[in-house]
Amino acid sequence: MILFLAFVAATLAITFWASRQTKTAADYYAGGRSFSGVQNGLAIGGDYMSAASFLGIAGIIALSGYDGFLYSIGFLVAWLVALLLVAELMRNSGKFTMADVLAFRMSPRPVRTAAGVSTIVVSIFYLLAQMVGAGALVGLLLGITGEAGKAWTIVGVGALMIVYVVFGGMKGTTWVQIVKAVLLMGGAALVTLLVLGKYGFNLSALLGQAAATSGPPGNPGNFLIPGLKYGTEAQGLAGKIDLISLGLALVLGTAGLPHILIRFYTVPTAKDARKSVLWGIGIIGVFYLLTLVLGFGAAALVGKAKIAAGDAAGNTAAPMLAQQIGQDMFGPVGGTILLALIGAVAFATILAVVAGLTLASSSSFSHDLYAHVFKRGQASERQEVVVARVSAFVIGAVAIGLGILAQGQNVAFLVALAFAVAASGNLPAILYSLFWKRFNTAGAVSAIYGGLVSALLLVIFSPVVSGGPTALFKTADFVLFPLSNPGIVSIPLGFLCGWLGTILSKEYNAAKYAEIEVRSLTGVGAEKATPH
Repeated sequence: MILFLAFVAATLAITFWASRQTKTAADYYAGGRSFSGVQNGLAIGGDYMSAASFLGIAGIIALSGYDGFLYSIGFLVAWLVALLLVAELMRNSGKFTMADVLAFRMSPRPVRTAAGVSTIVVSIFYLLAQMVGAGALVGLLLGITGEAGKAWTIVGVGALMIVYVVFGGMKGTTWVQIVKAVLLMGGAALVTLLVLGKYGFNLSALLGQAAATSGPPGNPGNFLIPGLKYGTEAQGLAGKIDLISLGLALVLGTAGLPHILIRFYTVPTAKDARKSVLWGIGIIGVFYLLTLVLGFGAAALVGKAKIAAGDAAGNTAAPMLAQQIGQDMFGPVGGTILLALIGAVAFATILAVVAGLTLASSSSFSHDLYAHVFKRGQASERQEVVVARVSAFVIGAVAIGLGILAQGQNVAFLVALAFAVAASGNLPAILYSLFWKRFNTAGAVSAIYGGLVSALLLVIFSPVVSGGPTALFKTADFVLFPLSNPGIVSIPLGFLCGWLGTILSKEYNAAKYAEIEVRSLTGVGAEKATPH
């Protein structure tokens, strides 16, 4: 509790300091574009290494072995798409949000409406995962086993998140993310070194023990080969397709995530945008290698049965491993201290990510929907910031309510759904806008809504929402779509809708495309221009 309270106090102090520095809309939305490439790289790492990365991936690896590590690979490879296709061009073309880029060469109101709706939906999906992680984590640390207690935990985390965003804006959120990235890397590295030290830094011995302790009875070696979670005999072909769908969503989703895209606007130059992504990839890459040891370490030292008994989705595997390895190496007190340390780090992880997500969605509501759709560009900067702060309250409340409903789901799995929605709706519109000369308003709106609606409908009628013990509605059964992740269907649909909408419309503005092409490649004019 002391470690928890110390971290909360430190981050609230940062938020208070940032609130004193936040005077303009550029300060609130983009931190005054004052962060260096290294600082923004750390913040990207802090924003991206969410509860899904730390708690969810370690849990899936501990329960499903090799198949769980596929999440780490997908999350990391996704950054190559972001680096090569999106980061620098978005930084050069926009101002505060994804919609700034899309609206520049198109009719602004319908495009901003679509982009704003998509941003809020993706952010709420992602927030859902963080809230579930918070409930599981604090429940473990405080010995809360009932759903009501975990629900109150989710309410508390949501309230803290709202405070960070309402008062700190982008400056406060960024500094919280930087501090969290350093803490998370330090905590994960410490537990990794202790686990490897226990096995004489012999990874093969660790994997062998994990298979023996947590592998399927009678054939423990299956723990280290594909097929425990995806492609089992019971699933048949659907399981294999589900795995491809998951991979597509993970690899393509990052470049469409609103809370990642707005990070590119916080740096002063395109060179800093590239540098921040390279630093982010380095930090994230090292971290995902650590999750391999954390997941298999939990399988070896804690055991699949004990992890599943504590949390059926495996979200508490990393903290349980910290407690076990601390106890083995330093006795009961050591176990308690290490559990508290890793718990505080995981809590920091959740707070930093939910702050970034809430900021992205509230910024999109105020800057895109309120200022440019409802007020038709006539809102003052002060009005925009006030609306952003009010919308942070509303979005936070929605995330809290849905988080309470979604308890029992694995957080990495929930985040994969957010990735699928982002890759289906946002990514086609962004790529077409940056690279296709013929692209127009009808195409952008069709791409966003086509991808978004198809992904949401497929999720609603999938085994995620009904038809099983881990579904949101456990007693109902309205499954019409057999896959857990909709990416393999909804992502191509998003691109198809964007293409179809474009060719069916006669709108075409060659001059605007030429201007955004120059701007995206050079940054000339982007700083001073006021988007539609």
